Amino acid sequence: MAGRPKTFDSEEILDKAVPVFWAKGYEAASTEELLEAMGIGKGSFYLAFKGGKKELFEKALIRYRKQQMTTFEQEMLAHSDPLEGIRSLFRSIATTSKSIHLNGCLFGNSIAELSNSDPLLMKKASNWLLQLEKIFYKAILTAQKKGSLSKKQDPELLARQLITIWNGLGITRRLYPDNKILSELIESQLNILK
Repeated sequence: MAGRPKTFDSEEILDKAVPVFWAKGYEAASTEELLEAMGIGKGSFYLAFKGGKKELFEKALIRYRKQQMTTFEQEMLAHSDPLEGIRSLFRSIATTSKSIHLNGCLFGNSIAELSNSDPLLMKKASNWLLQLEKIFYKAILTAQKKGSLSKKQDPELLARQLITIWNGLGITRRLYPDNKILSELIESQLNILK
């Protein structure tokens, strides 16, 4: 007779799955690697995630997105000048470890990987970047109202430029996993906020 499936903290196992997906991607992350990282057995896994690896991936992305959005919004709000909040967020990229640089951006990676194989799942991954673009847009509007940014600049276009820079840095940090080089590149890119 089989034992009762082990109970676990679903948020904790999602947190443990994220690094596997981030390092390997959706397709290359095997169920066995995920089970090992999460510390659960197959029975518990399929009871919790009836949709298998795809459901786990979706839930892990949602969990990570919520954590990141909270962190980003807090970082942006920590500054009285919304432009400085944006700058601070970008500058934080050049303060992380080489291993994180080599992984790139989880959401950008997922969009690139899934665009041809699973467009619906790719769209879910892209929601995070669209949320970040909205945060940039709101910050730009606030800066324009406060007079710290010219109203001549189209806030929607500027927000899209920022998300384009963000996405580019997700790749560039893999090429140059050096905080000094990244910092110089970021400062150069941030000139669009003048």
